Amino acid sequence: QVQLVESGGGLVQAGDSLRLSCAASGRTFSNYYMGWFRQAPGVEREFVATINWSGGHTRYTDSMKERFTISRDSTKNTVYLQMNSLKPEDTAVYYCAASRLSTTYTGAYEYWGQGTQVTVSS
Repeated sequence: QVQLVESGGGLVQAGDSLRLSCAASGRTFSNYYMGWFRQAPGVEREFVATINWSGGHTRYTDSMKERFTISRDSTKNTVYLQMNSLKPEDTAVYYCAASRLSTTYTGAYEYWGQGTQVTVSS
């Protein structure tokens, strides 16, 4: 059974940092790209970043790349999203997902986690 389990969300103040984790299990993901998405209430799910397991190739949404960093630990089958200088507009449910492609398109992701809530107060 494939599982992507996110953790690390919570309530923080503007300017704080958080590190989200996504633990992957149930299959080999070495040929997959792992992505982070987020969805705020009433808004479509949006791409944040993606990384591949083998080479560390990364891709970001331009508006987030200066504050967010995606990384992975292959030995732990875990992907991280380090978020710095958080703003109230970063409030959303953050999802981890897996795709065979390096893409921003949500429809190309085969596996999804259940999401973790991040709330940033002003």
